[in-house]
Amino acid sequence: MSQAIGNTALAYARVWHHVDASDRILGKLAERIAIVLMGKHKPIYDPGVDCGDYVVVTNARNIKVTGKKAQQLVYRHHTMYPGGLKEIQYKEMLRRKPDEIIRQAVSGMLPKNRLRDRRLERLRIFADDDMGVFKHNILKRWEDGTLPPRAD
Repeated sequence: MSQAIGNTALAYARVWHHVDASDRILGKLAERIAIVLMGKHKPIYDPGVDCGDYVVVTNARNIKVTGKKAQQLVYRHHTMYPGGLKEIQYKEMLRRKPDEIIRQAVSGMLPKNRLRDRRLERLRIFADDDMGVFKHNILKRWEDGTLPPRAD
């Protein structure tokens, strides 16, 4: 007879992480945010279980891209009307909706499954330094944009 006990609620407790996006490279930052949203930094990670943490990103307006991406990157979406394909250049998107740039980059790095929307709901992005009431929830900060070492 097995007396195995599953993971407790404390093991699945969600932590709030703060990331300052000033002068960070978009792709590298999005990769690290996706890892935290999935929960891969935790020893209890399971691909079918949503065990990730919350991430609050500030200063999204100061994000950087490498190479010629600032001139070449184009964001597309469709209005679902005939001929409704809209294209927005990176510089215009950075001016209008800087949070959407990071959100789309992180969305592209998450697995394309049913947990994707739920994971993206835990991502909060602010264009400036002010994060409102979320500053009281922050428990961990990434000063250099990397994750703390994993405790295995």
